[in-house]
Amino acid sequence: MPALKNCVWLNGQAEDAADFYVSVFPNSERGVTTRYLEGSPFPSPFQPGDVLTADFTLDGVPFQTLNGGPMFSPSEGVSFSISCADQAEVDYYWDALTADGGQEQPCGWLKDKFGVSWQVVPMVVDEMTGSQDQAAALRAMQALMTMTRIDIAAMEAAFRGA
Repeated sequence: MPALKNCVWLNGQAEDAADFYVSVFPNSERGVTTRYLEGSPFPSPFQPGDVLTADFTLDGVPFQTLNGGPMFSPSEGVSFSISCADQAEVDYYWDALTADGGQEQPCGWLKDKFGVSWQVVPMVVDEMTGSQDQAAALRAMQALMTMTRIDIAAMEAAFRGA
């Protein structure tokens, strides 16, 4: 099977975004950076020497940001999901990714300062909302629908019917 790499189209922020994401996620590193070359048939406003792509890995998962121009921008149609072990991880990623202009969204979703959508979700959410106890699962789902940042204790209380 060929190697897969997530690529995010940006407009002039590819290197800043790669540096930011590597600073947020542990066990991450920058990779190859390519640049626009003299005579390249690429869109304005880029000039020779400007960053074209920035490769990086986030905890072993390959990513690339691309300075492709203003024709496309990130949307909620594609998001990256972070499965968190506990509330401390939820809080860490939520705070880091909403910093400096990020936007909170419903149900554990957010947009970072580059407009990229993320889901910051505790692993226990799937266990609760997928429970065979449908009444408990419904209570957990109803609680989830009232949240932006997911509060595990509140969801567990709803799940138990407390």
